[in-house]
Amino acid sequence: MAATACRTAVYYGPVINPESLTCFQALSQCLIAVGPDGNILWIETDIAKCNLEATLEERGLCHDNHMLVVLKPGEFIMPGFVDSHIHACQIPNLGLGGDDQLLDWLKNTVFPTEARFKDTEYATRAYPDIVNRVINSGTTTACYYGSLHLEATKILANIIHAKGQRAFVGKCNMDRNDDYPCYVEPCAAESMETMKCLIAHIQGLSCTGAGEALVHPIITPRFALSCTVDLLTRLGDFAETVPDMAIQTHIAENPKEVEEVRKLFPCISSYAGVYDHFKLLRNNTILGHGVWLTDEEMKLIAARGAGVAHCPASNFFLSSGMAQVGKMLDYGVKVGLGTDVAGSNNPSMLYTIQMASTASKMVAIQSKEGEHGRFTNKRLETAALLYLATLGGADLCCLKHRIGSFKRGKAFDALLVSIRDDTGNPAVWGYNRDRDLDEGPYPQCAEKNLKEWLQRFFYCGDSRNIRRVFVQGALVGGQEFQC
Repeated sequence: MAATACRTAVYYGPVINPESLTCFQALSQCLIAVGPDGNILWIETDIAKCNLEATLEERGLCHDNHMLVVLKPGEFIMPGFVDSHIHACQIPNLGLGGDDQLLDWLKNTVFPTEARFKDTEYATRAYPDIVNRVINSGTTTACYYGSLHLEATKILANIIHAKGQRAFVGKCNMDRNDDYPCYVEPCAAESMETMKCLIAHIQGLSCTGAGEALVHPIITPRFALSCTVDLLTRLGDFAETVPDMAIQTHIAENPKEVEEVRKLFPCISSYAGVYDHFKLLRNNTILGHGVWLTDEEMKLIAARGAGVAHCPASNFFLSSGMAQVGKMLDYGVKVGLGTDVAGSNNPSMLYTIQMASTASKMVAIQSKEGEHGRFTNKRLETAALLYLATLGGADLCCLKHRIGSFKRGKAFDALLVSIRDDTGNPAVWGYNRDRDLDEGPYPQCAEKNLKEWLQRFFYCGDSRNIRRVFVQGALVGGQEFQC
């Protein structure tokens, strides 16, 4: 069960706070006060340690009405990661099938794995470990795809709720599967009925102390190839009745997939046009991948206010290609990052950040004499990667007003990160008090050096560097978390 706060918690030390694709704050002496409801009460951005007690007193905090956490040298706080595309039921096949491309991989590896979740006892055994791995990787908000099974996906939602993660949970709608016919729903009507049952179940889960639901239902047509016209029509009609409910699906991940969609819907001009035709493309639609989107599709997605979950690790693993993320951003498409486990071979958003950096550099290298814009065909710099993994993902999920950065009134969804040598990560040349000069509470922690800490974490870090994971102010995971 997630830990819960009972009084104001105050965190003092270095803080990274994203602002835009090009800018973030690197605050070396920051105070963040979090209320018992898990929302941020106030932030002081530049408080010297000698003024700490006086500042707390000015804010009305005495010794017995708050908990003060002073970060160690080599530690900093940043917003939690938003994984905008992950298949919980595929983590058991991590790393398998990488010799195949998408459609063969689904048939040979994924569908057999997902079919196992028909067994609710298996789901009960597997999902706790799956969710733990995701949380401990620093993901405070996740957009989960479950299998097509109602009961197993209820179990997934229950476990996420009990562990205190913020999430969207959807049961795959798929009444078409010619490649693996033993893993398919019998008809559109049953697909809709089980989806509605899951929605009711999730909406019945209890709220936090702030009166806020952390686990949300999400409409989840797997992708256009897995849905009949009847099912897509029913899903679009239902979506119109719940305009605030998010939608997630896949788009233009692989050239063969795009070709098959064109054959299946010959009268519709594009893949994005299919979703638009069936009223499934709107401001809270999250489209996975978008590797092979045309310019016209990007313009359509932007016009509808929808967005793309960029999944570079998966796109490399399955030889799908490299998404034109910079062009999407220039067209005004909302973009976040997704692990797309098990298309990716790693549930860590840090690994996804590293792959997003590599993909953008490769796109830039291949396009030296091609089209350019503010972001088009340019590498994603650290500020952009930070934004996509946090505030951009929050925007994609229509949660930017609640999470993704630190601001008064927003939820404290955060990571306490350490680049100290005692984390045991040999790739990070971090702080070591026996080796490095200890000059004050945060040695070498000017803005420049804090930005270097972030780079070390992003490009060399792993879950060992994530010491604590907070959602809505509650400690829910990390290396220092004990159930």
